[in-house]
Order: sequence, then structure tokens, then C-alpha cells
Amino acid sequence: MPKHSDISSMFFILALLCASRSAAAASRRCEDSLATPLPYSSFSSSSAFGRGHGAGYGKLLRTQGAGGWTPLDSDRSPWLQVDLGGRRDVVAVATQGRYGSSDWTSRYQLLYSDSQRNWRPYLQDGNIWTFEGNVNSESVVRHELQHSIVARFLRLVPLSRSREGRIGVRLELYGCTYWGDVISFDGQSIISYRFRNKKQKALKDQISLKFRTTAGNGVLLHGEGQQGDYITLELHRARLQLKINLGNSQYGSISGHTAVTSGSLLDDDHWHWVHVERYRRNINFTLDQHTQSFRTNGDFHHLDLDQEITFGGLPLSVKSGPGGRDNFMGCMEGITYNSDNITSLIRKKRVDTSSFRNLTFSCADSESFPVFFNSSSFVLLPGQMDSDTLSVSLSFRTWNPHGLLLFTALADGWVEVGLSEGRVTVYMNVTQKKNTHIDISSGSGLNDGQWHSVHLNALENYAMLTVDGDEASTVRTAIPIQIQTAGAYYFGGYFQSTNVLSLQRSFQGCMQMIHIDDHLVDLRAVEQGLMGSFENVSLDMCAIVDRCVPNPCEHGGLCTQTWDAFSCNCSNTGYTGAICHMPLYQQSCEEYKLRGQGSGSYFIDPDGSGPIAPFRVSCEMTEDDVWTVLKNNISAQTPVPKPAAQDRKAVFHIDYNVTDEQVLSVTNSADYCEQYVAYACKMSRLLNSPDGVPFSSWVGRSNERHSYWGGSGPGIQKCSCGIEHNCTNAAHYCNCDADLRAWKEDVGLLMYKEHLPVSAVEVGDTGRAGSEAKLTVGPLRCRGDELFWNAASFLGPASHMLFPAFRSERSTDISFYFKTSSSHGVFLENSGPSDAILVSLRGSSVVSLLLGLGTSQMELTVRSSAPLNDDRWHRVEVEKNLKEASVRLDGQQPETRTLPQGNRRAEVYTQLVIGASGGQRAFLGCMRALRINGVTFDLEERAGDTAGVSPGCRGHCSSFGIHCQNGGRCVEQYNDYRCDCSRTAFDGPFCTEDVGGYFETGTLVRYDFQAESSSEQSSVSSGGSGSSVGVSEQNLTQEELSFSFSTNSAPCILVYVSSRTQDYLAVVLRYNGTLQIRYSLGGLKEPFTINMPHRNMANGQPHSVSISRRLRDVRLQVDHYPESSHTLPAASDTQFNLIKSIFLGKVFETGAIDHVLIEQYNTPGFVGCLSRVQFNSLAPLKAALRSGQSAPISTHGILVPSNCGAAPLTLSPLASQDDPWHVEAAGVHLPSNTEKAVSDGGERNSAVIGGVVSVVIFVVLCFLVFLVRHLFRHKGSYHTNEAKGQESADCADAAIIVSDPAFTETIEESKKEWFI
Repeated sequence: MPKHSDISSMFFILALLCASRSAAAASRRCEDSLATPLPYSSFSSSSAFGRGHGAGYGKLLRTQGAGGWTPLDSDRSPWLQVDLGGRRDVVAVATQGRYGSSDWTSRYQLLYSDSQRNWRPYLQDGNIWTFEGNVNSESVVRHELQHSIVARFLRLVPLSRSREGRIGVRLELYGCTYWGDVISFDGQSIISYRFRNKKQKALKDQISLKFRTTAGNGVLLHGEGQQGDYITLELHRARLQLKINLGNSQYGSISGHTAVTSGSLLDDDHWHWVHVERYRRNINFTLDQHTQSFRTNGDFHHLDLDQEITFGGLPLSVKSGPGGRDNFMGCMEGITYNSDNITSLIRKKRVDTSSFRNLTFSCADSESFPVFFNSSSFVLLPGQMDSDTLSVSLSFRTWNPHGLLLFTALADGWVEVGLSEGRVTVYMNVTQKKNTHIDISSGSGLNDGQWHSVHLNALENYAMLTVDGDEASTVRTAIPIQIQTAGAYYFGGYFQSTNVLSLQRSFQGCMQMIHIDDHLVDLRAVEQGLMGSFENVSLDMCAIVDRCVPNPCEHGGLCTQTWDAFSCNCSNTGYTGAICHMPLYQQSCEEYKLRGQGSGSYFIDPDGSGPIAPFRVSCEMTEDDVWTVLKNNISAQTPVPKPAAQDRKAVFHIDYNVTDEQVLSVTNSADYCEQYVAYACKMSRLLNSPDGVPFSSWVGRSNERHSYWGGSGPGIQKCSCGIEHNCTNAAHYCNCDADLRAWKEDVGLLMYKEHLPVSAVEVGDTGRAGSEAKLTVGPLRCRGDELFWNAASFLGPASHMLFPAFRSERSTDISFYFKTSSSHGVFLENSGPSDAILVSLRGSSVVSLLLGLGTSQMELTVRSSAPLNDDRWHRVEVEKNLKEASVRLDGQQPETRTLPQGNRRAEVYTQLVIGASGGQRAFLGCMRALRINGVTFDLEERAGDTAGVSPGCRGHCSSFGIHCQNGGRCVEQYNDYRCDCSRTAFDGPFCTEDVGGYFETGTLVRYDFQAESSSEQSSVSSGGSGSSVGVSEQNLTQEELSFSFSTNSAPCILVYVSSRTQDYLAVVLRYNGTLQIRYSLGGLKEPFTINMPHRNMANGQPHSVSISRRLRDVRLQVDHYPESSHTLPAASDTQFNLIKSIFLGKVFETGAIDHVLIEQYNTPGFVGCLSRVQFNSLAPLKAALRSGQSAPISTHGILVPSNCGAAPLTLSPLASQDDPWHVEAAGVHLPSNTEKAVSDGGERNSAVIGGVVSVVIFVVLCFLVFLVRHLFRHKGSYHTNEAKGQESADCADAAIIVSDPAFTETIEESKKEWFI
């Protein structure tokens, strides 16, 4: 929107505020005493206890008579009525008890009327309001009315009295005289107000009127113009619609039609006030006390009307044929259009009223006489007895889907008419001869609050049910026997003590137009006690309340209601709670990371309960940063179309599938934002033109145009090559500006977040012959969330910060994080004259929410199972809405309480105090991410100016370090934390991403420990993968080895740890795919082996292995199987001396090496996947796969990054007889040297046989090795194991030696070599 439009809108809002303040000042001057000056005869009552207790003595501060009004003890529906002598504007009411007595009224309601008919209760906050009265006879209790009452008659209805005495009232009303011109409309006539000029083109309008009607449909106001503009106020189904159109676009692509609906149940024959204010496209639409503010659709600002505007209906020139809209039938007063008082002009005969047959300036009362039923009400009416015909009809309105409308007994049986699931049902039970049941039903959704009619006719042999006068849908059923009426009809309920039980629950709602035996019942005679009887009903009043208008459900929640309450369906809104106020989603990607979530697509809600709807983004979690990514509709390298004319530009509109407000919520809170742009060109210049005006530009935030490109900055009309001085042509600042026939490209990042995102790109140099261009606009990427980490530390016993008070009409929500080591303290407090909110920590495990509710208090507490003063972050969420209050701790189940009536509106006026004040116990610790009603408070900025409070807070790892998995180390940052994965075999933001590789034939990874003369440490002390310097040789008394693998080939070596002595650790797969661990630590002739003989692990499935040794104790964990414990023989050493290298997949080593490993497992080598390889704090495979590291690591052969060996099986263990991997029968053992286990209990014969077999096999293998070496002369040994440096080497052996500096060192130690 243009800037001048924004300024105009600001002036419009200021004008409205000034007008509202003027109105408020005027209402304050309306303070006259209305009741005291009246004569005795102006007061009346339902009854009087005695002559001195009459209604006329019920004046405030008076002592005449008995000192006030008191009704009879037998009066079950007492009331005191005041006739003000004319319509008055009542703004306040005050009461006392009866003078010098124990009689007073503690609670009461107010009713008002213009004619002593059709009474209306005073409503507040959508409820029939109950006023708190007196607690003694002398004190005066005054209530200012939230909205004034305009009426002539006012009734005070006592609800409860003094416990010591009776009802006693002295009353005063405050207000002023009210005057208004009233005009009656008969549904046929209209008022035509013709403009001074034939056409009117208005930039602003003000329309105001009051109306009163019993009709649910009718046009109140209409005006239109020949260009298609119009404005209409119309009743439809007793709701008020404002329809306006300031004009459509030239080709109709943008429609200006705007329709807004307000109110409900407006056919109640009471006065309703409408006020419409328009300035340009900004409109305030007020009905009674509810205002809706909105902007019209389209782009136009003027309302163009021709000749006239009509009130009461459409002009004859606009009226259509049958089925057209109804004219208004009822009364209007105070009609004003802009500066003209229409009703005053009518009296002066300056307005056309020729369509009126009889113009009257009064409002006649309707003939309706409603009856209001509650849950324990009924009306008993007489009818004909012993009649064979039953005919009853009535009209009703209700919100309840169930309820008894009518019950009448028959001579033999009974008849019920009721509501069931919103349908009218009739149940007839005739007991003559035998029980006969008849059920019929009609209609649907009749509990919608509208008036509906029901007519039941039961004749000699059939019954008919008609709903809403629709004869076509009348339900008819046969009656096999004759009925006979008993003459008594109960409406709304049946509570008599008889054997007949009503199947329906009592009715809650209104009835009118009751007919019995085709005669209209005189309900006024019932009120006067001349016929029938009633219990707990209100006559001549319909106090139905629409609790869903205005909609109490926020964020588009669907409101449904019964007579007593409403409920909200929050499905598909992104919010939850009693009124759909609290957000379902986290505020940013940062919060998802803190909850342990990884990269992915998420909904975020940056302003929580605020007006911005949640939206989907991509979250990219790295070890150090969190990126929020908003993708757009532009594909990479999108060709730029040629414009229609050479001087025209091609325009790309960038759509992010989110609103401008949603994008702004991301960029405003981010630490940094960037967007990649690229322009590929061939004879298509980008920025510079001969006259200095750029050919192309892009549009960013607030529709501002920019002429710098990626890699440059605001105010610099250059590309990145112009900044770096490396453009194709030094005379230009962009590669494309060289205007070459070859393809060139200008790329870079736009990093000024106040300009982002790119919303459009205009390309202007593609119209020439031979010109081509391709455009790339990457996603918007933003890092960090300043609001989420905005924190302050409270350091002293009186530390606190002050902010302006918050106030919300419907609901209030507060959320924040805290951490403390203290057991008590006040987090925040906001209080006013009657309401207060205080959130505090009590007793180290309880968070308390204390609400001040006028004269009472309510406290909600939520308890934690663990102490809250553990110096970890905890989250508190508080909500107070129209229905309830709740407090939630750390995302657990909230503690919720229903609010009492009268305490559902936030009324707070003083400052908001964060921390302790007024001598309360202080909160000591940190608070961050304080958000109230969708607004995040800047704690850091305020803390910088506040004594005893410091910005920021350290110590995030104590709360969030648990998310660092697999040995990852939590590292503190200023306003964040990160997981250091350098000492683990994992990667990712939480050290949960597997690092693995695929080994082809002959591939090996080797990690070498540095040689040092002093090697006295007993454990590895520095990380491998993250270090630039290798770890020194160690003498180990304990080590841990873990990894995962998958393969289909065996035998092979998985992991081999060598030493400069003969000590080693090897994990191998044998010929049959079973796992073997070989330990040789000295002191034994043969290695100590641990076998898993019954599991074939060369099956292509992933498996995990974990080995842990402490001195002689060895523990082995494989997959999901139970951990097994093993013990090295007593003769074995416990120290792993001078570890030298770690080999993965294959061994290439010199020195004393176990010949069994080399001869039987090392050829052709491991083929498959290895991952998660970790030896103590070293991750050799991770170091090999991470480029740019200078660790002593070498790789021979082809190693492809892959995590195919990462996930071990999670199947339950199978019995050996059912295990498809079981390769050997239980108890069968094939004797060979490679499968021999060292056991002190082995038999001697087995040892001898095994030794003989081993010698034979050894001789054969030696012969085969010698033969192969002789035939091939080392050729082909390294065909799949080429290493760096082979170009300068004479042979493959030399290639490995040249590429491995540590290899020469091993040759000097021993001239004995083992080659494969």
C-alpha cells in the first residue's frame, strides 16, 4: 500500500480514538439521578410485605415508610419496577438494603422495556448479568454499566437475600434524558434520500441508525451506482450483513465485492444500534457493542453512488421479480447519513416518503408474547376434555438439540412432542386394549436459535406433523384406534408425580403463539392468574443468548453451543485450548532443535497466539546453526521469456506460499538471512546500461526496488565480481554487462535481511536478437532466532523489570522459560483495580498462578515430579480466556479451572512487573523467551537499563545437553548450545547421524598412532576425528571398540588393532560367517578367542558389535542379544602395549603378525559396509571420510561414504532350531586351529588331534603361498589397491610405501613382511 494511504489510515484511526474519547466524556456527564425525583406512583412491584414496605419507598437513602421495599414471603417471583416517565439513557445503578433492618438483596438482575412488554435482561460478556448486591442494610453498592440501557421501564429482580432477614431494596438509577425520532416501516414503504448532486463520489462515509423488528429478513439500507459500486445493510436469518463494492478491475480479474456478517437473533423486537465508518478501503462495522474492522477487496477507494440512497428496502428500479429481497418491517430511529440527520429531514419533509401509506413517528408493540423456559420450568394450559381430536401448535427457538415441547395425557395413554437431535419428534402411547406406540418426526437442525413452528393434528384415524408451515413435507401416520383428550397440556416440562414418565428432558428456550384446539392462548391472562398455571418461567420475555456471536473461538475455530455454554472445534486451525487460543506448533526451528528434532519440514508459529497463522518451513539443523528455509516457485535456471516489445521487461513474481506477515516474522527474529541469486546471460546485460539506469532490478520487502545483485550490497550497483574486481570485462561491474555472445553468469548471496525476501525480478535486456538469459532465485534462508534466546538474569533479592501493562478483551496467554537454583520467587505480576495475574515458584517443585477476580481470588498450581531449582530450563505456559484458566509446566498436562461468571474479561491497568516487587520474595535466576499474547518482550534491552538485572544467560547445556547423543559433548554458546561430535563416530547436530562407508575389494583404512618415548597414559586422551594431530602410542589396560557392519562375504577382517609388540586385537568373520574376537596381550602361546558359533552374520543384514575390556574382564554385545562376559586367562597380560595402528577391512602391516589372520582372513579383504567405528575416543572411519583433516589416516582402494551398515537388526532372538542363520548343529564342533578356543578344561586327545591337523594345514598353505608368489612374482597383488604416489613408483609395493610415510618406520623394525 502506498505511504500516503498508510498515513491516511493513521489519521482515520486517530479520529476514531478521539471520537470514542469524546463519547466517553459525554457518557461521564450523563450522571443525573433518575429514580429519586419520581413520584410514589412511578414505582410498582410484584407484591409488598405491608403498607410501609411498598415499592414507592424503595428510593436510595430514604427512610420513609418502613425504609424500603420488601415483597411478600410467598412471592416466588418478586420484582421492583420503575417507570422513568419516558425513554432514558441509564448508565449506572446503586442499591441499599431496607433502612434499619436485616433485609437486603445480595444478588439481582435487571430487566428493561419501553412498554412494559417484551422485557429484555441486561447482558454483559454474552451472559444474562447478575449484579452483586448488598451485605448490609446501609452501605451503597454502585455498578457502572458496561453499556448503557435505553428504556422507559426498568425492573430489578432479586435472586438472593440476607440470611438473617428478607429481601429489602432501596434503589437509584443514574443517567440522562434520551431523545430519538422513530419511524415505523410496514414492509412496503421506503425512504428515498436523493443527493444534492445526481452522483456522489465519496472517499469516506458515516452511517448510523437504530432498528427494531420481529422479522428475520429485510433490507435496511441500499445505494448503488452505474459503475457497479454499491453498499447494502440487510437482515438475513436475523443476522446483519454489510455488503459493499468500491469497484471491480477493468477486466473483472479482481472483484471488489466484500461482505461481512455481524450479530444474531436480531428479530427479538429490541433496539439494536448500527454504525458504519469508512475511510477509503478501511471500514469499522459496529453492531451494538461489537466492532469489526476490515479492508474491502479490490484496489479502489471511492464509493460512487447515483442519485439516491434508500432506507427500508430497495428502490423500485432495483427490485427484481418474485423471490426478491424483502423490505424491512419494523422501526428505525436516529438515521444519519454522513452529516445529514435523515429522520430530522423527514419531519421537515425534505426527504421523499411518497411510498408510505401512513407515515408514523412511533413504534407499535408487537402482538407476540414469548415465554422463557429454563431447565425446571413448565406452563400448564387447559384444553377440551374428552375430545377425539387433538390440535396443538406453537413456535419455539432454542440452542439445545433435546427438550420436551409438549406433554398431554389421554384418557388411555399420553402424547409427547419434543426435540431429539434437532428434529421434532412425536411419541404417542395409547393403552386402550393393548399398548400402541406411534413415533413420527420431521425437520432437522431446529436447534439453531431461529423461530420454528410446530403443528400437530391427531384426528380419528391419523396424525399429521407439520414443521415451519411446510405442508409439502408434512408427516402423516395412521392411528389404529380412537384417541380421547384429557384436557391438560404441559409445555416445556412435565414434573408431576404420576406413573407416566416423560421420555424427554425439559426444554430450555422460548415459546410463543401457542394454539390449543385451534385457539390462540391468551398468555397475558396466564400471567395475571386468570387461567392455567406456570412454574419458574419468565413471561413476556425471551432471554435467549447467542454465545457464538461474536465468535468466541479464535483463529477460525468453529463455535457450537447449548443453552448454557459454548464449545470450540479447533480442528485444522493450528491452535488448541478452550477457545483455540494456544498454538499447537513451536515458534521456530530453534525450538524444534531444542526438543531433539532433526532436519525436516515443520509448521512454525512465530507469534504464538497472535494473528499470524502457522506455516510450513524447512528446518536445516547443523552442528553449529539452525536454518529456516522458505522455498519459492522459481526453478533453477528458469529461461527468461522475450518481452512483447524490445523496450518492455520480463517480470518474475516470486511466490513463497506464505503471507508477507509470515515472512516478516521469520526475518525479523533471525540473526542473519541470505538468498542466492544467479543470472546466466548471453548477450543480455544485467545492471549497467549506457545511460546509467540498470536494465534489471529486483523487488524486496515493502515493495522496494533494488539495483544491486548477489554478492554486493545496498547502494552499490554492482555484482559480486565488481566487488572482487574479477569481472570478465574490467570496464563493467557484472560479467553479463560485458554483453558477450558466450554464456556468462553473475551469482551471489543477497544478505541484507531488511530487504529480503526477493518478491519479484524485472529483467530488461532480452528483447534483442540473440539475447538469452536464465534466472535462478534460491530459497530464503535465515539463521537463528533472536527472540527465542532473548534472556535476562535476575541477580538480587529485589531485582525486577517494569513494562507497560498488557490487556486483552477475550484471553491472555503468558509463556516463558526459566532456570534457577532458588526454591521460591515471583516470576511476574500484572494487577489492576479488580483483576490480577501473579505467576510464582513455590517450594522448588510447584508453579502457582494466582488470579485476582474482583472480590475473590483463584489459585491454580501445577507440581513437578522433579525439583525445578535444578538450574535447568523449564517452560511455563499460562492462559486465561472466556471460559477457564490454566497453567502448564514443561509441556505436561495443564491444571485447568473454570472461571466464575463476571471474571472473564482482563482488566489490568498498572505496570507489568517481571521479577519481584513490593517486598515479595525475588526470583533469582534466568528467564528467556517471555511472550504475552503473541508479543515477545525484549528482556535483554530492558535489562541493560535496570539495576540488578543483566542481559543474557549462560548454562544451556545443563538443560539441553541431554540431546547430545552417543557421547557427544555439549558446548556452551552465548545464547545457544551445540553438540561437539568430534570424539564420536557420529555426526549431525545431535551426534545421531551415522558415519560409514562402503568397502570394495581390497579397500582398507589405516589410522596410525604417533610414536613417543613417554607413553605412560592409560587411556586415549584426545579426539581422533576432530584433531589435526594424531594420538600418541598408548599402553592400555582398558579399551572400548564399537562398530556396525553388513556384508555377504566371508571370511574377512573387520577391525584389527596392532602394536609395536606382538599384542593385537582382531575382530573377524570366519568361513561360515560367524563372529570371532581374538585377543593377544602376551603371556599366552595362542590368542584368546571369543566365538559366536551359532550366528551367520555374513547375511547382508546390518549388525552391531561392542567390545569393552577392563583388565581381564571382557564384555561383548552383539546386536540385540544379551551381553556376554568373558575373562582372560590368568597367564595373560592385562596391558595392551604400545598400540600402533588401527586397520579397517584389511591388514597391511609389517612385523610380528598372527599368520592365521593373514593366511585365512585377509584375502581378498572385507567387502561391504562399516559404520560407527569407534576405538576409545577415536573415530578412524569418520576421520577417513572427512576431507580437510590432517589426522594420521590413510585410505587404500575405493571407499564410498554410506551408512548401509548403520542399523542393527531388532528381531527377537530365535532358538537355534528355528534360526535360519544357524549354520552348525548344537554340540557339533569342527576341529581346526582357527576355531580352537583356549579352555583350561579341554581334553588332551582333542588337543593332540587338533595340533596334527593344524600342522598339515599349515604345510599345505605354506606350499600354496610359495607357489602363488613364485608364479605371479608379486604381480596383480595390488590391482584393486592402488595408492597415491603410484605414478612415481616402480611397482605397486613402492606405490604403497611412497604414499604412506609411516611405512618406512615399520620396515626398519622388522625385515619380515606379509604381503597379500
